[in-house]
Amino acid sequence: MEGIVPSFIVTCSEDGMPNISYISQVFYVDDQHVAISHQFFNKSVKNFQKNPQVCVCIVNPDDGIMWKLDLHHSHGETDGPLFNKMNAQLEAIATMTGMEDVFKLKAAEIFTVLSIEQVGSPD
Repeated sequence: MEGIVPSFIVTCSEDGMPNISYISQVFYVDDQHVAISHQFFNKSVKNFQKNPQVCVCIVNPDDGIMWKLDLHHSHGETDGPLFNKMNAQLEAIATMTGMEDVFKLKAAEIFTVLSIEQVGSPD
């Protein structure tokens, strides 16, 4: 969840059309929630506003193990302490990648974690 290896989100429209987008950060909120940075994925946002079930895959940069998180969208935040923490982390990521003018946090999208599953192994 450090943002070193890009994660991706899978959503589905109301009529069943899947959509996959890369995301800059999956942010730990508490034992039952994560937040995802909303910068570019307008189609994903449209999808999970109508169909709140999503899947996110994250990769541990230390060992290459992938984790699948089944999530349910709760709400978005556009200010406050969580938004500010995520924005600061996103600015750091943008600075390291030379994308300062591109990475702008629109919202911290909050999700309830339904399940977490290890997917495969780096071997």
